[in-house]
Amino acid sequence: MFGRLDQAIHLWKYRGGYKSVVKAKQYMRDNKEFLEFSRKRRTLINNRENQLLHEFTFFGEPEPRPPSHIYELRTYHLKPGTLIEWGNNWGQAILIRQKEDDAVAGLFSQIGELYVVHHIWAYDDLVSRQQIRHNLWNRPGWDDCVANTVPLIRRMESRVMIPLPFGPLQ
Repeated sequence: MFGRLDQAIHLWKYRGGYKSVVKAKQYMRDNKEFLEFSRKRRTLINNRENQLLHEFTFFGEPEPRPPSHIYELRTYHLKPGTLIEWGNNWGQAILIRQKEDDAVAGLFSQIGELYVVHHIWAYDDLVSRQQIRHNLWNRPGWDDCVANTVPLIRRMESRVMIPLPFGPLQ
């Protein structure tokens, strides 16, 4: 194993913007069953973190995948003031990656730590991940995207995620 272990990452989509977020939070505060579950859950968890994210429009909606995929969550902590420049570069880069059909989601923080970008990619396995990432360097424009975005990054991380059987993205 590698990296941080025993983590669960939940992605919730709220249709209807902030009104939907407020409505969901109110429901959780008023729901006795959920409150009891929360109390029990606290004994099992040593750390929780939430972010409210917005999607980059050029990534599109996450599409369900056939079972047996792994997902890579790449997180970029950007220098303040660089999100628009990041988005402009990745708007072009995603066109380069479209051939692979590996793009799942591109999100940026609205509440929580700011100037954080998350990209989610789907791969058959770690070998296909390696091949796709290696082959990108042969595509015109990829090296420019990397050269233009690396100076915007303060730090970055990569996590491999395995979906649970009941998740919509397999």
